Amino acid sequence: MFISPMLLESAKKPFNSDDYITETKFDGIRLIASKNNGLIRLYTRHNNEVTTKFPELLTIEIPDGTVLDGELIVPGSTGAGDFEAVMERFQSRKSFHPIAFCVFDVLRIDGVTVTSRPLHERKELLADLKIDHPNIKVVEGVRGHAADYFELVCKNKIEGIVMKRADAPYAENKRSGRWLKIVNYEYTDVLITGLRKEDNALLLSYMDGQYAGVMEFMPHGERRKLHADRVIVEETEKYAYIEPIGCRVKHRFKTKNGLLRIPSFHEWR
Repeated sequence: MFISPMLLESAKKPFNSDDYITETKFDGIRLIASKNNGLIRLYTRHNNEVTTKFPELLTIEIPDGTVLDGELIVPGSTGAGDFEAVMERFQSRKSFHPIAFCVFDVLRIDGVTVTSRPLHERKELLADLKIDHPNIKVVEGVRGHAADYFELVCKNKIEGIVMKRADAPYAENKRSGRWLKIVNYEYTDVLITGLRKEDNALLLSYMDGQYAGVMEFMPHGERRKLHADRVIVEETEKYAYIEPIGCRVKHRFKTKNGLLRIPSFHEWR
């Protein structure tokens, strides 16, 4: 059984409040796991069944009619997820990266829906399942202390934290301010060197000229400024190359190939 998962709103800074449970923001693939008629089935957040991709998880001992929500990761060096590795595992049957399913919520138990109950009660219900499996990590979280928690994840180069209202019900298929994500962004000075005609994505290079990746997001006002100031020096069927324009972008960690991961415009340089 698939339940469309609750989604996260973005927040700029963490704050300390005992009204919230703070968790690590794992860097992987959102996964819904359910058991019906004795069989485990696995689904992505978009309701794509991926049961056969992760056979390690098919022996989870939970009651029939139970649905779990969590993040599938390859633990990596930080333990919070190596995104490139989990995508390799997701996309190729030849990949043997070890996985962990970080379960942070329970949505049904014994066929009874519990999404209307507050998060702190659902956490207790999840703990009471006493899941004992080598590829399962049950995420308890901590009350409050979000600012200190965020400082710790930044020091350890982890993607960020999640803050969840302890008294909040589970809102299926909704993005809610009751669940907040604070991302540990990095900032890098780059040059905009061109655009991709099919979608107007911007080509980036580092200051030394090395290719840095593609930026899809830029606010409309800044994009208008770019188009007003750009000077096209060469065009092909797919790209328009311009005289380089400097800016600073925020992004998640770099890929293993040195490219910026999900860069977005921050300011002009």
